[in-house]
Amino acid sequence: MNGKMKAIIKHHRGYGAELQMIDIPKIKEDEVLIKVKATSICGTDVHIYTWDEWSQSRVNPPYAFGHEFAGEIVEVGNKVTNVQLGDQVSAETHIVCYECPQCLTGDYHICKNTKIIGVDTQGCFAEYVALPAVNVWKNPKEMPYDVASVQEPMGNAVHTVLAGDVAGKTVAVIGCGPIGIMAVGVAKAAGASQVIAIDLNEYRLDLATKMGASTVINAKEKNPVDEVLNLTEGHGVDVVCEMSGHPIAMNQGFKMITNGGRVSILSLPVRPVELDITNDIVFKGVTVQGITGRKMYSTWQQVSRLLKSGQVDVQPMITHHFPLEEFEKGFDLMISGQCGKVVLHP
Repeated sequence: MNGKMKAIIKHHRGYGAELQMIDIPKIKEDEVLIKVKATSICGTDVHIYTWDEWSQSRVNPPYAFGHEFAGEIVEVGNKVTNVQLGDQVSAETHIVCYECPQCLTGDYHICKNTKIIGVDTQGCFAEYVALPAVNVWKNPKEMPYDVASVQEPMGNAVHTVLAGDVAGKTVAVIGCGPIGIMAVGVAKAAGASQVIAIDLNEYRLDLATKMGASTVINAKEKNPVDEVLNLTEGHGVDVVCEMSGHPIAMNQGFKMITNGGRVSILSLPVRPVELDITNDIVFKGVTVQGITGRKMYSTWQQVSRLLKSGQVDVQPMITHHFPLEEFEKGFDLMISGQCGKVVLHP
C-alpha cells in the first residue's frame, strides 16, 4: 500500500510529541499491514512523552511510538499463513529472537534480545502499523476495538496475578494505574477471597472498586500496612502485586506480606530500592517474582477467555476516547492520573 498516514511522532529528545504525515509502512514477506482502529496510551508511552530518565536511555527519536492497539489486516506478506485479510487483530508487542537459550526452552517472554513495538521499533500511534505475522493475535469479531486494544496491558495484569495460586487467598494490589485496576478484576475473577487496592489517587481507587476491589486504601490517609494487617487478622496478605514502583510502597508491600507469601513485581522503579531482605524476605520465606510482559501465548489465551466469558469486564476502566489528533488531551489526563485507560482512534 502506498501513500501517507497520520502518526504521533516522538520528534525530538525532549518533552512532548507531534502529529505528522509519514509514509505508510511497507511490509516484508513475513509481515502484515494493519489498519489501526483503536490504540490505547500506556504508562511506557507517558515515560517517552515526558522524556524521563528511562526513555532518555532507551529510545531514539524521531519515530512513531505506541504499542497497544486493535485493528484490521489490510495487507498480507506472501509467506504469511496464520492470518488473512479482514481479520480483526491485536498484537504481542515483544518481538523475540527465537534463538537465545530462553527462546529455545519456550520462555519467549524473557528473550534476551527482545525488541518492543513502539519502543525499539515503529509503533501503532498511527493509521497503519506493520508487524511480523507471528506477533499477531486474532480477536473475536464481536469484541469492541477499544476492549481489544487493552488486551496487551491486561496480559501484564493476568501474568502478574496468575503467576501463582490466588483462589481463596487474600491479595493486595499496590498501585492502581490501569494495569493495577485490571489486576483487581483478574484477582476477583480468579477467586481471591479479598482484593485490597492501594493507591494515593481517589479517582483510580474508585475505578478499582468498580472492578471488584473488596477494600480500597488511600495511602495518603491511612497506613496501608496497618490497614492490611487489620483486614487479615494480623497475618498479612497471601499475595502482593506491586504495580507502583515507588520505594515506600514497595517496602510496605514486603511489610504486609504474610510468612510464605508471594510478591510479584511488575512495576519499574527508576532507581534502586532499599529493602529489609533479612526480616521481610528471608525470615518470612517469601517468594519474590519479577514479572515482564506476557507469556507467549498462554497469557493471551487467558486474557481472551476472561474477556469472552465476561468474568472480567474492562469497560469501567476505559474512561476516555479521543481522535488521534487530540492525543495531547489523552497524555495530559494520563499524567494527571484523572483517568483510567485512554483510547485514541486514528
